[in-house]
Amino acid sequence: MEKISARVVVHGWVQGVYFRAYTRDQARRLGLTGWVMNRRDGTVEAFVEGEKSKVEQMVAWCRQGPSTAQVDGIEVRYGDFLGEGEAFEIRYR
Repeated sequence: MEKISARVVVHGWVQGVYFRAYTRDQARRLGLTGWVMNRRDGTVEAFVEGEKSKVEQMVAWCRQGPSTAQVDGIEVRYGDFLGEGEAFEIRYR
């Protein structure tokens, strides 16, 4: 089973709509590790790691997000699996 990581930046109306909480819940359901946080520019950034197919499912979910959000687009960078975390968490600045 191939493992990868992905860094995702989500643009749109994604802050103040529980995007981070929904992202955390979705990542945990998929068995992924990593984090999600609001950025100062109004976007949300997530770093996810795990089984390739599950990471790809998470990226696909980010393209739409929860019903409370309006996603205008995402930027995705795939990378090697780093094994940095044991869970998926919300980070605060």
